[in-house]
Amino acid sequence: MGIWEALVAAGTERRFAAGEVLLRQGEPATHVLLLTRGRIKALLTLPDGEVLLLAVRGPGEILGEIAVLGGDDRSATVVAVDPCVARVLPADRFRSLLRSAGAEEEMLRRAMRRLREGEAWRAETAALPAGRRVMRALLRLAVPSGDGPLGVGLGQQEIGQAVGLSRGVVAAELARLRDLGVVSTERGRTVITDLPRLRELAASGRGSV
Repeated sequence: MGIWEALVAAGTERRFAAGEVLLRQGEPATHVLLLTRGRIKALLTLPDGEVLLLAVRGPGEILGEIAVLGGDDRSATVVAVDPCVARVLPADRFRSLLRSAGAEEEMLRRAMRRLREGEAWRAETAALPAGRRVMRALLRLAVPSGDGPLGVGLGQQEIGQAVGLSRGVVAAELARLRDLGVVSTERGRTVITDLPRLRELAASGRGSV
């Protein structure tokens, strides 16, 4: 049995509705969650009240492990994007299982790598014009839906939170991409209808402001 299977087997199942908070920034790290179904978004609230979208994660992710391993309070708020199913594992039990499997360092490296990837992505997009920020956000946040097209199950405000843009700017850029036949939009969701073209535009900057 691998470490993921061992952790899941030791946890207790809990279900979360879309929009429900799974973990809250600033609260004590009493447990971790092992996400087995659905997607979540991780949000960071800055001292000035600005909210940043740090990541969207799916099944197979461990949530809250950084705070548990570091002995700190929660560093971000985790919210269900879809109805989610997770296994709840108390912090002490989580650490004990990692120690018995010799996986503590591996888990810490994994968590730090994920943080660095997020920081690098935000630093990269900060220097880009608005159009390319939005396009790269769509590519990064999109998830497959069976055999259908890639979709981003986030609203304009949330996409803006991921790249530091206002909802109005994101709406304008999505309208531009719709006119190019690259995406279609509906309430709270953007569908990528021409993935090769979107990748080309994101790389070249054509069609962005």
